[in-house]
Amino acid sequence: MELTVAQGSLTEIATPLLVVNLFQDADALGGATAAADQALGGLLGRLRAAGELRGKLGETVVVYNQGDSLRAERVLVVGLGPRAEFGLEAVRRAAAAAARRARELRVAEYVTVLHGAGAGGLAPQQAAEALAEGTLLALYRYDHLRTLSDDERFEVQRATVIERDAARLPAIRDGLRRGTLLAEATMTARDLAQGPANLVTPAYLADQARAVAERHGFACQVYGLDEIRELRMGGLLAVNQGSANPPRFVVMRYQGPGARKRLAVVGKGITFDSGGISLKPAEHMHYMRHDKSGAAAVVGFMQAARTLELPVEAIGIFAATENMPSGSAYRPGDVIRSRSGKTMEILNTDAEGRVILADALTYAVEQEPDAIVDLATLTGACVVALGHVASGLFSNDEQLTALLRQAGEVSGERVWPMPMWPEYGDLIKSHIADIKNVGGRAAGAITAAWFLRHFVQDRPWAHLDIAGTAWTESAWGELPPYLLKDAATGVGVRLLVHFVRQWTA
Repeated sequence: MELTVAQGSLTEIATPLLVVNLFQDADALGGATAAADQALGGLLGRLRAAGELRGKLGETVVVYNQGDSLRAERVLVVGLGPRAEFGLEAVRRAAAAAARRARELRVAEYVTVLHGAGAGGLAPQQAAEALAEGTLLALYRYDHLRTLSDDERFEVQRATVIERDAARLPAIRDGLRRGTLLAEATMTARDLAQGPANLVTPAYLADQARAVAERHGFACQVYGLDEIRELRMGGLLAVNQGSANPPRFVVMRYQGPGARKRLAVVGKGITFDSGGISLKPAEHMHYMRHDKSGAAAVVGFMQAARTLELPVEAIGIFAATENMPSGSAYRPGDVIRSRSGKTMEILNTDAEGRVILADALTYAVEQEPDAIVDLATLTGACVVALGHVASGLFSNDEQLTALLRQAGEVSGERVWPMPMWPEYGDLIKSHIADIKNVGGRAAGAITAAWFLRHFVQDRPWAHLDIAGTAWTESAWGELPPYLLKDAATGVGVRLLVHFVRQWTA
């Protein structure tokens, strides 16, 4: 889909669909909406008075033009919600709702005002970036493996932002460009996370990371089984023992213009998690194709860092394997030696993500970054704690915590800090190894984070437990309109981009 900006008057432009907006608590119609209302002979005002136009966030109402004062065939009014709660996330949701409605109406192209750049008080570039994100992510579909009907093949081809002030066009154009690149990187992560395990094997995931790097012009090195053995990655090798598909270890590198800081981003890449010998229940096990969402986010972030030319040196790292039960699988009671030299007592083979991350984090530390951020669908306990609204944030650094929280609010991918007091670390002490991989049911997300903390030494580090935010289920309830039910979200890509912008400012 193409996003463009054009100078002109909304009442004079010919289009199958014109999108305007409305705050929920607006006393009267204003701006572009008032202009459209006047051209429609006061129709929108009458619908507002009758209670049909409420302005609730993401709510849409379509009216058909019967006169000559407006050249648009239809006008779609999208709600912006309460003015006091308005921000970039509201722009994304409003734009997403409009894009989906346009597709439902089978409109190939439409014209929209720039939500938030008027009464909303947002800078035109910011508003345009958010509009592009919401529009493109809303129209994303994972259709690679389906036979589509003619009706399902229909896609919206173009949306044009209409702007009267020529001086604002460059900022809007740049915002649309940035938002498009950010959405495309998020969709790369969605594709990798959503793909079924028989397609997205560790080798395929690594190959796709290499293809993204080659396409966008940054470095990528892929390590196979023999090289992983040479790297002494005992955790990755142990988890892989039960699988017929060999593991991969991937390192991507991007050098941004004027970069003064080095960031290591580490992802969990379990392409399918059966639980191993500690087998999961059959119900919902198919969702475990999403257990590679951390690695997918790493690939998407590296794409975004390069295409947006973020001023950072970024190192994207992930370990990829399946976790399967077999006669050769690692067992409860095994003791594994990681790349760091620390030994890990395995009490539950379904706590495998932290075992492979031990090696990946050790490798990240060896790159001497200024900060490390890892992303992992690590624990069901985090879902119990935070639901599907926010990712868990665990860190040894207050500045990282503050910046990631701010980035979460800006990106809409919210995170919430969890405690890391030493008493929680005591729960994973082992009698026969340095640490054990589970500490019991209590505080399961925190003890998992403490396990990872053993492998980051004194580097500033943040762990994002995305188990509750990496994919959606029908049980989620009301989803933002740029997400699909039963689908990967691509969480982490946009969060990390906004984090880097603040971190390097």
